[in-house]
Amino acid sequence: MSEVHQMEGETFESMLRRFNKRVQQDGVLSEARRRAHFEPPSVTRKKKEAAKRRKSRKNS
Repeated sequence: MSEVHQMEGETFESMLRRFNKRVQQDGVLSEARRRAHFEPPSVTRKKKEAAKRRKSRKNS
């Protein structure tokens, strides 16, 4: 769970920006999207292998 405490004299908008940045860095939203629907292990494996192929083609 990401937490942000309000600093002395800080506006709500700047605190909200810091919170959004922290959530992005922690990967909370991407994790929630990934867990939204169940994927069998075989599909997960295939996606990982495809990502490796794309990355190796990009680096070459």
